[in-house]
Amino acid sequence: MKVREIMVTELVTLRVDEELSLASDIMNLARIRHLPIVEGERLVGIISQRDLFRASLASVMGYGYAETRDHLKTVSIRDAMVKNVITVTPDTDIVAAGRIMLDRKFGCLPVVEDNRLVGIVTETDILRCFLLHYEDCVADK
Repeated sequence: MKVREIMVTELVTLRVDEELSLASDIMNLARIRHLPIVEGERLVGIISQRDLFRASLASVMGYGYAETRDHLKTVSIRDAMVKNVITVTPDTDIVAAGRIMLDRKFGCLPVVEDNRLVGIVTETDILRCFLLHYEDCVADK
């Protein structure tokens, strides 16, 4: 089975020049943990919930939501994003993608084809695929 069969293709993305507070708002409202960062259709980075936590040191210092959000407005996505992103292609085997995620402790892998972001595969997608396959195996016994 290939990544193309389980990847999400309707993506929310941000640009490098946007404020980190926007990433925080989108992640909270949409309940997502990863945002690909693009220039045009080209992937240039990724922001995760972990990156937001690291960038919002103000929250650790006892500030509330409003103060933390004000702080995030001063940080650009360019400064907080992971730039050297490991990616897969739509034709990557799901087991190989899952192994990369497990070994590197990644929650997702952007899917890139012809230098263009075409999707994202998350640990939830891999787990869902595993469970569906496992349930089929159990039902066959």
